[in-house]
Amino acid sequence: MTYLQLCSVLHRNKVRLFTSADIRNLFPDENEKTVRNNLTRWLEKGYLVRLRRDVYEFVGQGAEGAAPDLYIANKLYGPSYVSLETALSFYSMIPDIAAGITSVTTRATRTFKNRQGSFFYRTCRGAAFTGYYLLRYDGFKVCIADKEKALVDFLYYRMRSGHAFNVGEERLNRTMLKKINWRRAGYYAKLFNNKVIEALKECKEYTLC
Repeated sequence: MTYLQLCSVLHRNKVRLFTSADIRNLFPDENEKTVRNNLTRWLEKGYLVRLRRDVYEFVGQGAEGAAPDLYIANKLYGPSYVSLETALSFYSMIPDIAAGITSVTTRATRTFKNRQGSFFYRTCRGAAFTGYYLLRYDGFKVCIADKEKALVDFLYYRMRSGHAFNVGEERLNRTMLKKINWRRAGYYAKLFNNKVIEALKECKEYTLC
């Protein structure tokens, strides 16, 4: 496997982030040690960038600009979907732009920092790992929570971290909150606990003021 062969295959398959296992699947006849040595050499030459252990970004010949951060968040640690402050900001439900990309996963809570920024992952049980969809974002497919799940996730993790919830202090956009499907949000809240259900009711009442 030469670097030009790698470029051709990655470009043809529209792959921007990959692992060594992905490379072995794309080049099944290649020796595993050869794959590792090639990846190390191409990292040193700047053809690839390591975003975390065994996750690489293709930045060399044939790459068309940097991969968007929401896409990277999905690929960096999965299964996961973008949610919480990042999704709320995306839907203009909070005025602030999140300092890092926040996601929900069924795996352990983790934080990764690389040249693309900071990526935060909060763990949830399998039953609550729902309420997301595939979004076409800057030409990439991204798993992101819908408005209702982003809000419910935010409420759950806000209170789980020990913070008391006060809707008036959270700077939630009342106009955007009015667009929430409260029945759907209520279904998501029941996947967590009564505190989330009560906080969601407070959000709904806030829209009636």
